[in-house]
Amino acid sequence: MIQKTLSSIEERLKKVTSVTDENRSELLDLVSTLKTEIEELSKTHTEHAESITGFAAVSTREATRQEKNPALLQLSLDGLAASVEGFETSHPMLVGVVNRICSMLANLGI
Repeated sequence: MIQKTLSSIEERLKKVTSVTDENRSELLDLVSTLKTEIEELSKTHTEHAESITGFAAVSTREATRQEKNPALLQLSLDGLAASVEGFETSHPMLVGVVNRICSMLANLGI
């Protein structure tokens, strides 16, 4: 389920027209890094990995919708950020990539 969800995020980013090529490339790189980090996390914290992946998918969808709803985007980004709380020490790269994704998606929603 996790890999399928991450692949669907990549597909959405490849198809969306409201994102510049530069942002698309950076987001795809971040999702690639997220895949690696989530794979590692899922070995010991499967449910957390699923939550992070789910919030990443929802956040991506909200940020790339044709008709954006700022409130829904903010809720999804808050959930994504909260989903990695507590992993700062054990998985700092995961927290960093999620924070960067949140920042980029928030900027897309402007």
